[in-house]
Amino acid sequence: MDQRTKNTLWIAAGVVFVVALIVHHNITTQEIIIFCVVVPSIILHEVSHGYVANLFGDDTAKRAGRLTLNPVAHVDPVGTLIVPALMALSGIGVFGWAKPVPVNVGRLHSPRNQGVLVSLAGPVVNALLAAIFGIAFVHFARPSVLSSGAFSTGAQVLFYASLVNVGLFVFNMIPVPPLDGSVLFERLLPARWWPTYLKYRQYTMPILLALVVLNFWLHPGPITWLFQRLYSWWAGVLGV
Repeated sequence: MDQRTKNTLWIAAGVVFVVALIVHHNITTQEIIIFCVVVPSIILHEVSHGYVANLFGDDTAKRAGRLTLNPVAHVDPVGTLIVPALMALSGIGVFGWAKPVPVNVGRLHSPRNQGVLVSLAGPVVNALLAAIFGIAFVHFARPSVLSSGAFSTGAQVLFYASLVNVGLFVFNMIPVPPLDGSVLFERLLPARWWPTYLKYRQYTMPILLALVVLNFWLHPGPITWLFQRLYSWWAGVLGV
């Protein structure tokens, strides 16, 4: 079985899982909107890593066909479909990932410094998207929300698109591997600490996944609790 067939089967399995969740859950418009804005935001996050790497001399992602907005090229069945669906159905949450865009740091013109910029490109894109959607909400949707006291579907799309990207920025900037913010910690880490650091680095992803599972079963879970407070703060920033 070739890799393309395997990817297709994984995506199909992910879609079936998400559909099963929806069928057995009284899904709301808010949950649909959150899920629909999370997925493209994650994909844009990943594409930006490869795009910046290409600017600095590493065309690995370009040669792999990953500098595209076609979602099929980036979908990770677990991170792009199942986990965002779990988060959307469990409350306010903005956690997920796409297949990592391949980057060969050794091919960058200045690997040590430009590697940091490549890693931070994803969170920067999320911050820009949050600002764009937030400004659009303030100018085009907030007046009607304040006058009517209700969010139209369009207002919800703009609000949650900005909120989701704020959440992705905040979460990815946590200085814990494999999140992008860890690059700042690693850049400052003394060389003599690297052997110990690398020994424990491999266990960080399972811990993050365990938090996602815990979040789904608890009411509220730790991630939901965090983003509920982020929701309240961002609503205050946007003036609603």
